[in-house]
Amino acid sequence: MKWHAFSLISLLSLLLVAGSATAQTIHVRGDIPFDFIVGNKTLPAGVYDLGSLQMADALLIEADNRKSSMMVISNAAETFRPADKTKLVFRRHGDQYFLAEIWVKGSQLGRELPKTSREKEVARETAQDVTQQRVEIVASLY
Repeated sequence: MKWHAFSLISLLSLLLVAGSATAQTIHVRGDIPFDFIVGNKTLPAGVYDLGSLQMADALLIEADNRKSSMMVISNAAETFRPADKTKLVFRRHGDQYFLAEIWVKGSQLGRELPKTSREKEVARETAQDVTQQRVEIVASLY
């Protein structure tokens, strides 16, 4: 019984390491012309560096002037066709923008930020006025 448990733990550890090794690292820079929301924090318009950390699901978002930064957990995203450009994708509800996705040109793998309770609330409040829009900002690798 102990040997079976040890084998199972070893197999799971190997899968986690293999999964981490294949995870795509992302390091992009974007000039975002509007204030935007990540999690429950509003970040001012400006140039931002977005990069994945060693922990594959964590993203560091840092303003070029180093005045605003935060870390957030993201999910893996995948498409059938490689991204046509490096880009940051935002979901717009009324006049509020929520960071939603990050894609790197030529890759089928990207990162996605789940909708937060704050975004869901804003979406409900603005649903009668405007429909959700997808806004893309061209970014560059750094």
